[in-house]
Amino acid sequence: MADTMLTEIQLDALREVGNIGMGHAATALSQLVGKTVHLNVPRVMAMDAMSLPKACGGAERMVAGIYIQILGNARGNILIVFPRDNTLSILEKLLSSTPSATALTELEISTLKEVGNILASAYLNALGSMLKMTLIPSIPLFSFDMADTVVARVLGEHGETGSAAFMIETEFTIDSERTSGHIFLLPAAASLDVILNAINA
Repeated sequence: MADTMLTEIQLDALREVGNIGMGHAATALSQLVGKTVHLNVPRVMAMDAMSLPKACGGAERMVAGIYIQILGNARGNILIVFPRDNTLSILEKLLSSTPSATALTELEISTLKEVGNILASAYLNALGSMLKMTLIPSIPLFSFDMADTVVARVLGEHGETGSAAFMIETEFTIDSERTSGHIFLLPAAASLDVILNAINA
C-alpha cells in the first residue's frame, strides 16, 4: 500500500488523530514518571505490512517491540517500535538510571510495556472517537530482537492483521532531550475500509 492510495486529507486526519492521542499519552506518562513528557507526530505514512522491517531501520537492526492486539468493533494490531539506542535513552530518562547495553531487566521491560500500553490506549481512544467505535487494547507483549523477527512475530502470531499498515512517527521529548519511535497501526483486512470510510466522512 503506498501513500498515493491515501489522499492528503486522509493522511492529515490520521496525523491529527495521532497528535490528539499522543497529547493524552504525554499527560499520562508525565504523571507516571513525575517528569514533563512531550509527544509529537510529525509524519504518518501508509505502507505494505511487509515493509515494516525496512521502516524500522533495516531487518537486522535491534529494536524493542511492544505488541498490542486491537479488540472491539474493529480488529487488528498495534506494534510500537523503538530502535535499541532510543530504547536505552527512553529508559534512562524515565527511570533515572543507566540501563545495561546487553540485556533489559524485568523493571525495564515492565516500564516499556507500560509506555506501550499508555501510547496504544491513548491512540485507540482518539481513533475510536473518530470512528465512533469502542477500541480496546489487549495486554501488551514485549520483544527485544532484530526488526525482521519482531515484525514476523506480530504478523504471524498475534491476532488479525491485514496487508496494509500505517506508520505513525512519534517524537518524545523528556527533560528537553528528544528521541523517537514508531507506532504501526495494522488493521485487519475487514477493518481497513471501516477506518478509511470514517476518515472520508
